[in-house]
Amino acid sequence: MNKTEFINAVSEKSGLSKTDSKKAVDAFIETVSSELKAGGKVALLGFGSFSVAEKAARKGVNPKTKQPIEIAARKAVKFKAGAELNDQIG
Repeated sequence: MNKTEFINAVSEKSGLSKTDSKKAVDAFIETVSSELKAGGKVALLGFGSFSVAEKAARKGVNPKTKQPIEIAARKAVKFKAGAELNDQIG
């Protein structure tokens, strides 16, 4: 499902217009993004939580040349599914 299909599904399930659904989805994405940029965490009870994980620098191997390389430290977005979401899927 891409973003357009997601917006259409939200529109159908919520009874909102497609325009309002797009605004709601965009606001959700912007809110989660800004909270994660600020170093925070977003927890949605029953759905899951978004957080930022620190990935330490590490050594790796270039698969093409087999030469060792240094992989820089970085931040990555992490999503942990909630119990209710896991129960619905599994």
